[in-house]
Amino acid sequence: MTNRNKPALTISQGDPAGIGPEIIIKALAGAADLNARCLVFGDPDLFARQAARLGLPVPQHIRAISPAIKEPIVIGQQSAASGDQAFHAIIAATRAVIDGEAGAVVTAPISKHALNLAGHHYPGHTELLAELAGGVPVRMMLANPELRVVLVTVHEPLRQAVAGLNTEAIVATMRITHDSLSRVLSRAPRLAVAGLNPHAGEGGMLGTEEIEIIAPAIAAARAAGIDAQGPFPPDTVFMQARGLARFDAVIAMYHDQGLIPVKYLGVEEGVNVTLGLPFIRTSPDHGTAFDIAGTGAADPASMLAALRMADDLLASQNG
Repeated sequence: MTNRNKPALTISQGDPAGIGPEIIIKALAGAADLNARCLVFGDPDLFARQAARLGLPVPQHIRAISPAIKEPIVIGQQSAASGDQAFHAIIAATRAVIDGEAGAVVTAPISKHALNLAGHHYPGHTELLAELAGGVPVRMMLANPELRVVLVTVHEPLRQAVAGLNTEAIVATMRITHDSLSRVLSRAPRLAVAGLNPHAGEGGMLGTEEIEIIAPAIAAARAAGIDAQGPFPPDTVFMQARGLARFDAVIAMYHDQGLIPVKYLGVEEGVNVTLGLPFIRTSPDHGTAFDIAGTGAADPASMLAALRMADDLLASQNG
């Protein structure tokens, strides 16, 4: 790799039938500084074909993976073969970071369905990365220049997420967020905690989770020195945190509660960050977009934002 004075980033290609390879090619073609320092894990032939079709250079550093399923990939069609390639790219890119070859991993979008078709039964990147890191507790943070949101529950059916909500999980989420953002901000972050029910339960009239579960979690976190406030009504807390002026992050109770506000502000600048890992991991804030795969229409902005954020986090960590 070039520029050995700066740690490298690894990139997993994502689902090869989706837009992952295309947005990697586009992002690196427009960022020579990153291209020189990024190691892409994937299918070199696929990248060569897509780069030729796009009229762009192949990423400077590509390392082939060894998937178990050796079948042709059809662009735009998820399959066991595409899921297996995606899985092995994640494993290889992450192990390179764990082994000290690189400083951070950036993952292109995958299809959870294709992953499962290949026999790799994970709800998503977050759970797989946590396992690779030794089973550490992790949380998903979605961030853009205006808002950071961290989720208590992630890839679970809504009924299951609500039923399983508990004080310990909320406290753990605040602790992981506090520890992670303290390293980035060089100060204690200010956390806003969303309620679960409309109007944060309206004093128990619209639900008691705020009184019985969420408020005790906030009290416990504050007793441990974490700057947490709430619970706030979910329909207004994100407006209070927008612009990062009053709060540095919002703790959301479930997947869509937290991700809809971030994505509404624009997926092109959104980045998925896994907190709690012993290494840095970021990802674009969108999916595989099978419907436009192979058309050349994919926007690389979120991938570029994920690469830049990983690089910035690495600089903060090393600084």
